[in-house]
Amino acid sequence: MATPRVYIIRHGETEWSLNGRHTGSTDIPLTANGERRIKATGRALVGPDRLIAPKKLAHMYVSPRKRAQRTFELLGLGTAAPLPWSRHGGADVGTQECEAVVEVTEDIREWDYGEYEGVTSAEIAEIRKRQGIPGRWDIWKDGCPGGESPADVTRRLDHLIKAIRDKWQASAMGKSEDEASKGDVLIVAHGHILRAFAQRWVGKSLEDGPTFLLEAGGVGTLSYEHHSIDEPAILLGGAFVVDIVEKKQQELEELKK
Repeated sequence: MATPRVYIIRHGETEWSLNGRHTGSTDIPLTANGERRIKATGRALVGPDRLIAPKKLAHMYVSPRKRAQRTFELLGLGTAAPLPWSRHGGADVGTQECEAVVEVTEDIREWDYGEYEGVTSAEIAEIRKRQGIPGRWDIWKDGCPGGESPADVTRRLDHLIKAIRDKWQASAMGKSEDEASKGDVLIVAHGHILRAFAQRWVGKSLEDGPTFLLEAGGVGTLSYEHHSIDEPAILLGGAFVVDIVEKKQQELEELKK
């Protein structure tokens, strides 16, 4: 039976992700190396016989930040409708068939770091020491002064998760592969917010603190256990899809006869 998935993709490398500066509202571009790596990710993971099958996508959410939007452009997902932004680079989009609509949403923008925008964790530790704040800073418990708290982030992520399940995935749950409607969802956003999204996906509070990481340009997969919309899960690893490749090879062999 079909079980829909959510693919979470962190934007590619930037100068600030390289040096550890917290990047929320600051709109900085991908590095040249970041662009190359995202292109490679798209070639490796996007396609009818790959992890992310364009024809199975029901909807796609992208952060309002240019670095996330450029990352989407470089993945190679051709879309039937125009993108909801002016392109941030050359015509690097692919020709993969994808009927899903791209939606830009504030719900998946990066955590608002407030006073810690553009500051590294080591610098934050020094700031807090000078301010006489005891203990180690933990964004999952403390949030950011002048920015968002864990409760703020939880509210907007829960709103998005509910929309994904109600609009795109409940109707696709548990059907056979042949009759299943499109149910997969793609999200392109940022490191902290996607880690928080995964935490809330499985019903854990942000205060519990995610112990998993998502590298710049990294891809994660969320889904459900037992084909049940009420049993969300993190998919640690999926099997390779090879049946489409084998079918195409068989068709080619038949044509040669």
